[in-house]
Amino acid sequence: MSKPLRLFVEETPRKVFVSALDWPGLARGGKTEDLAVEALVAHLPRYAKVARKAGERFDPHDFDIEVVSRTEGDAGSAYGIPSLVAPEDREPVDSREARRIASLVEASWDVFRSIASDAPESLRKGPRGGGRDRTKIIEHVTLADGGYARSMGIKGDPETADGLATLRAAVLDVLRTTSDGSPIADRKWPPRYAARRVAWHALDHAWEIEDRTERD
Repeated sequence: MSKPLRLFVEETPRKVFVSALDWPGLARGGKTEDLAVEALVAHLPRYAKVARKAGERFDPHDFDIEVVSRTEGDAGSAYGIPSLVAPEDREPVDSREARRIASLVEASWDVFRSIASDAPESLRKGPRGGGRDRTKIIEHVTLADGGYARSMGIKGDPETADGLATLRAAVLDVLRTTSDGSPIADRKWPPRYAARRVAWHALDHAWEIEDRTERD
């Protein structure tokens, strides 16, 4: 029996962004909702590696798409970011679900680390010659994690290996904590959204590196 794949849609005239509410990091954009959903479905086999690393059963062929909520997106949505908190992100998080979403975030970091470490320094450029090389992407993801941690009320220095490890461990500790769905540290992000945002960023750049790696 197929499982529902609950999606949240952020709509803008420029771009539509869709996110899987129950699978942190599984999110894609497109010029239309149909194209965004198509892109997300195409990435299910890639995401399966993340889910299985986190100890989750995940069959890419065993889901039924179900758009459960949608909203007018903002500039971040139009740019290609899961920018907005969904109503479902405010659902309570019990101890089992807290451990689950934290494991998926950790697996997303692990997948990014594995893909980045195996990639060449020079990556294929875009049509206009743009695009960061491997080291710059790693630096970007690292610094972004520092910013995401601050949005969760966590301070730390991500610019050293030890500092990054300590900061990410603190993020996971927060995500493993039960919640009534309120924003973390009385800020803006409830735990479910924080997990979605952090995991998406790591996987978006992991998959970018894969797509821009020259194959023999």
